[in-house]
Amino acid sequence: MTHCAVSIDGRGVAMVVIESPPINLMTVEMLVELFQVSERLAVDDDARVVVLRSANPEWFISHFDVEAILEFPSDQPDPTELNVFHQMCEAFRTMPKPTIAVVEGRVGGGGSELVSSCDMRFATPDAIFSQPEVAIGILPGGGGTVRLPRLVGRGRAMEVVLGCDDIDAATADRWGWINRVLPVDEIHPFVDRLAGRVASYPAHAVAAAKECVIRADVGIAEQLLAESAAFNATLRDSETRSRMERFLSMGGQTAQGERRLGDLAGEL
Repeated sequence: MTHCAVSIDGRGVAMVVIESPPINLMTVEMLVELFQVSERLAVDDDARVVVLRSANPEWFISHFDVEAILEFPSDQPDPTELNVFHQMCEAFRTMPKPTIAVVEGRVGGGGSELVSSCDMRFATPDAIFSQPEVAIGILPGGGGTVRLPRLVGRGRAMEVVLGCDDIDAATADRWGWINRVLPVDEIHPFVDRLAGRVASYPAHAVAAAKECVIRADVGIAEQLLAESAAFNATLRDSETRSRMERFLSMGGQTAQGERRLGDLAGEL
């Protein structure tokens, strides 16, 4: 099954539509597809702006597949190069063209980390953001601990990462996690107009401007490697596996459980 449908219109706006029913869980297969899409679009001159959105207005991406994490080896050595997830997010962050995430409904965990890697983020009023990893004994290992402090500041990043609670769109907007909140009937026309405007400008100037802006993000790669090492270390703790299994048994990764993810994290 294809989880990422990609189309490029005549203006050069590339649309990546994510679909993985019922809750857009980021499986290993979806990750591989997103990685391939990011690599392809980064070098495709026909794509001048990249927009990511979901086919499901209730979920952008719920989070990474906990069942898959349970299969990760617990004896991995400290990494010396970025893993596939980090490479995928970094491709969206650093490709020489703007990346825009359109968030409707819920986005959490790895999905939230992907969104935070994009250059711009727009959300509908009912969007919900979360990083629930610590509640199940791990940590945001896809860049969340590196990118969130840069977006919302240290204190608010601590609240998100350690609190593992749902953050509504209005709060995310006020904190600077997203660019702005737009009504459901306005968000797609707004982003389409913005993407079209940027796509009409000289590609070399857009790429140079983006490169200069992201130059302020110093030390990203080193911090991502440290995050990977810390994530791997959490997998060695005996409590981690039992909490992940309890999360699944209490309704995690089901539509009913995921609709109350913040409460579920608190009940673990």
